[in-house]
Amino acid sequence: MGKEATNADRQIEILSERNMDLDWDTDKIKEVLLDIGYYRLGFYWNPFEVDDSHNFREGTKFSDVIALYYLDADLRKILSRYINRIEINFRTKVVYYASNINKKSPTWFIDSQVVSQKYVDDFPSFYDDDFKKNNQVIKKHHKKYINDKYAPAWKTLEFFTFGAILKLYKSLREEKTKNRISKIYNILNINKFENFMNTIVHVRNVCAHGGVLFDLKVPLGIAKIPDLNFNDNNRHSLDSAIKVISYILGHISNSRKEEFDEAIDSLLTNNAKNPVIKEFITNKMGYHFQNK
Repeated sequence: MGKEATNADRQIEILSERNMDLDWDTDKIKEVLLDIGYYRLGFYWNPFEVDDSHNFREGTKFSDVIALYYLDADLRKILSRYINRIEINFRTKVVYYASNINKKSPTWFIDSQVVSQKYVDDFPSFYDDDFKKNNQVIKKHHKKYINDKYAPAWKTLEFFTFGAILKLYKSLREEKTKNRISKIYNILNINKFENFMNTIVHVRNVCAHGGVLFDLKVPLGIAKIPDLNFNDNNRHSLDSAIKVISYILGHISNSRKEEFDEAIDSLLTNNAKNPVIKEFITNKMGYHFQNK
């Protein structure tokens, strides 16, 4: 990694020296470098590099690097939109079923008979002064009910992240409650359900933090269920994670699942008109194009 900052003109020279075909007007390339950033674009030209000196393989075009970058950006938009639907649905189910089973305990999330003791012990780190100050509903609750240590579940958990809600679900002591929720999504095994939700949360976090998607690898591998087949039996690829998202969506709203599948297929099919990008979609993402 270079230890001195370089300006856009020098960055263009470096790319040329490393054998990149700068097939755009120099001013346009400079505009892109100053917009997206040389370092960030490096994540997208890295797959084109052939040695430790960062030289590019013959025929590497700047336009193909940008096409790969925008494929990722468009994937991020689609995935974020539909994962948000799953997040809201899952939060609603956890709050609804756990709250109705524990009707007399509106703050059941800090009851060690309902959730693990470790979760109870860790909870103040979530529900701190900043949490109360930054969420107006919670702030108003404590202003009105000054003796309440916590607001009830249906208020508090609305402001928890997807990952935090999943952590709460895992901490529930009552297996019956966990099973009731997992069965809504047609997954009978709690461990496999948690694996699926872990996968979706992982993709969600990559999207939220602007991470690279096209060569994403699910760290622990995706669980197998009879209703899902993964291309080449690859249970780590982005395509397999997309199949999990689609599966869960289908048990929330079949219309949303169809929209999602169509949006993904349309995006990848359009990008496959570029043979270089098609190679990445097939070999990195693990997506198989259907013959039409």
